[in-house]
Amino acid sequence: MSDDARDYEELGLVAGLEIHQQLDTETKLFCESPTELREPEEATHTITRELHPTRSELGELDEAAMEESRVDRTFEYLAYDTTCLVEEDDEPPARIDEEALEVAMSIADLLDADVVDQAHVMRKLVIDGSNTSGFQRSTLLAQNGEIETDEGSVGIVDVMLEEESAQRVEETDEGVRYSLDRLGIPLVEIGTAPDISSPKQAHEAAEHIGMLLRSTGSVKRGLGTIRQDVNVSIEEGARVEIKGVQALGDIRDIVANEVDRQVELLAIRDELDARDAAVGDVVDVSETFADTESGVIRGALDAGGEVQAVPLYGFDGLVGREIQPDRRLGTELSDHAKRAGAGGIFHTDELPAYGVTEDEVAALRETVDAGEDDAVAIVAAGADVAEQAIEAAADRARTAIEGVPEETRGANDDGTTRYLRPLPGAARMYPETDVPPVEPDPSEIETPELLTERVERYADELGLDEGLAEQVAFGRRMVLFEEAVEAGVDPTFAASTLESTLTELSRDGVDVDAIREDALLEALLLVEDGDLPKEGVNPVLTALAETPELTAEEAMEEAGVGGVSEAEVREAVQEVVERNAEQVEAEGMGAFSGLMGECMGALRGQAGGDLVSEVLREEIQKRA
Repeated sequence: MSDDARDYEELGLVAGLEIHQQLDTETKLFCESPTELREPEEATHTITRELHPTRSELGELDEAAMEESRVDRTFEYLAYDTTCLVEEDDEPPARIDEEALEVAMSIADLLDADVVDQAHVMRKLVIDGSNTSGFQRSTLLAQNGEIETDEGSVGIVDVMLEEESAQRVEETDEGVRYSLDRLGIPLVEIGTAPDISSPKQAHEAAEHIGMLLRSTGSVKRGLGTIRQDVNVSIEEGARVEIKGVQALGDIRDIVANEVDRQVELLAIRDELDARDAAVGDVVDVSETFADTESGVIRGALDAGGEVQAVPLYGFDGLVGREIQPDRRLGTELSDHAKRAGAGGIFHTDELPAYGVTEDEVAALRETVDAGEDDAVAIVAAGADVAEQAIEAAADRARTAIEGVPEETRGANDDGTTRYLRPLPGAARMYPETDVPPVEPDPSEIETPELLTERVERYADELGLDEGLAEQVAFGRRMVLFEEAVEAGVDPTFAASTLESTLTELSRDGVDVDAIREDALLEALLLVEDGDLPKEGVNPVLTALAETPELTAEEAMEEAGVGGVSEAEVREAVQEVVERNAEQVEAEGMGAFSGLMGECMGALRGQAGGDLVSEVLREEIQKRA
């Protein structure tokens, strides 16, 4: 259902955002390692960890950490020649990086947030293996900010400065493999108040915060460098935290779909209440499927596993009910079973199917004493996993009777969500004793120029047309553009090269991201100094992409452009005019346009168009 089809005010929609943005600093937050990402093939060694939940200083255990710890996994970390002992958790962290602190304070300034007098580093318990220490270091830096949207103001509750987690590379038979190159990159987390009341406003708020972040010129760009978490609830529903929304354009659909999910779950709750529904006891039904030809079940039994079932009294027709696009209540039960290590569940709303026959379904119902109004869910897996997984599915079915569960969910690419874990509690936070507090001083922080203001300046002061000005200001190479103009490069040429030319080359399959920024700037300066004709820019940039270690001058030589004297240009033009002597004599300057293209082709971009044009006009006039 589109977000315009719901009355969100009547439903009591309340939403808030948590924006996580990597900062583009020289070093990591608590050590001197660089913040560049590496390829897994570059790893020099690995380390392994088995993590377990620990109690807070109040002696409490976090529920989310407890659930994660029930899955027996080993975590492997890829380390590099730049990996330090802090990242390997073999050395205490250093003090907070000053550059990161300054960038974070400038972000707080743009959000009209008040910087704290003293910033203390806290440990936030992390049990999914994404940090070698088992916790993430996080610092409250500012509070009480505000941004404006078309639907009203949205408060900024806090601005946190924290370390980025390790990057998940792949799942392994033993657990998860992570890469330590991302671990420790400075990260700003911005939390809004629950002031958002529609999917449209959620999108606008996230878009505005993103613009403020990019205005600093000190945040990383590209996939994975910014992530949005969304907290959503409706009046009769529950607070749900949706993690990892990577694309800004997905936020509107994520919020709308979560509202739909909660509305449908409440409708299911009401129906279950009317049916006096209940969840029965788990039953081993392996014998029922002793002769099955279902591939999944047969495989589990042949491997020494079991088939465990739970009767869901009064659930018939509701387990298969859609609650999000292509996702059903049964999908929710399956998500919980998967968290326990199973491949998923089967349920009677979708059976017979998957090789399970109608007779087997009837026998299953009889074995667990399920009637026509009831449903049955089953799990086929190893003995320990099957029992744990069916219990997890049964627990989720029990919460369906109560309504919408509070939980943390993951964002899917199609705008739907999946279950991840329970909501974390306060027990996961405790003080970091290895890092002393700092006293931030925002007095010397200059307020960054907003990107919207920068667009106006580019148009008014640099003469860019509004469209190009906006492309550059909001583009990922804005800082490089500023450096080029400061160095004397023509603004329009610099802007069109960094935005249009690189985009065209990328569409042609050139890996423009491989070009070093210093080489890009050098190429622009070569054109400005007259050493490289504009017509030779494309082949030079292509050469720089194919061989990133080249300088721009070396790329010119590699591409065979530039360095042609006026005498050589005149010689090439004379040859073209001589070949087309009859046309020149007949048409005079009318032949100029056609011959110009032929001349440029003959010179292969080794001379600028202005010089070629001037020489060609002279040669035609001699013949006319």
